[in-house]
Amino acid sequence: MDVLEQLGKTFFDWDAMGAVVPEMLTVGLPNTLILAISSAIFGCILGMILAVMGISRNPIPRWIARVYTDIFRGLPAILTILLIGLGLGPVVRMLTGSTNPYPLAIFALSLMAAAYIGEIFRSGIQSVEKGQLEASRALGFSYVSSMSLVVIPQGIRRVLPALVNQLISLIKDSSLIYMLGLLTSQREIFRIGNDAAANTGNLSPLIAAGALYLCLTIPLTHLVNFMDKRMREGRAQKLDPDEAAAVIGKGAQA
Repeated sequence: MDVLEQLGKTFFDWDAMGAVVPEMLTVGLPNTLILAISSAIFGCILGMILAVMGISRNPIPRWIARVYTDIFRGLPAILTILLIGLGLGPVVRMLTGSTNPYPLAIFALSLMAAAYIGEIFRSGIQSVEKGQLEASRALGFSYVSSMSLVVIPQGIRRVLPALVNQLISLIKDSSLIYMLGLLTSQREIFRIGNDAAANTGNLSPLIAAGALYLCLTIPLTHLVNFMDKRMREGRAQKLDPDEAAAVIGKGAQA
């Protein structure tokens, strides 16, 4: 019983959780969402550029996109964040006078996300049947118009679940930003929980941080599953009462 009681105090001290949760909700949650959503937006923009380069007929853009993707998918996330945050930090401070690590943090996360999102977009675009491009060209569209108005929108729609998965990854990777040093008002969910755990010697604040991350990621995970199922099976058709009766009658005869 002493062991179970000790484990309970270490991981499930409700007073320690209650003391840190308000700050997580008012400070940590907005900062985490700012990091994740901003990185996702910039990552999508750069990822689309990489995808277009990756399917280019010119080998030079294809080679550049391939090298970029291999580098940023191969490096550990924490290494990329430290190299950019600590390496470019003095330059940014000298040019702007700002010590806010958020721009560099978003920049690092965006570069990593773009490598994955670019591959997602490229696979989605290449999954569209070639007949779509040929049909639009036959209707008088230029190659650029056919790609931007016909092929790329269809490709993006097909990879929406994978894009939401990437947003989930960015929410979790935002916890690595604490390595760059944050002011009290800049701390994200993990940093608040980690600071509280270090000050109290209790791990319950980290459990609270984990629970808040789960509250963000689990609904998004189920959204991915719903989107994937909808795209595979299509929207359920609503039948009129007469049509429904006819279908039931055919089933009974069979």
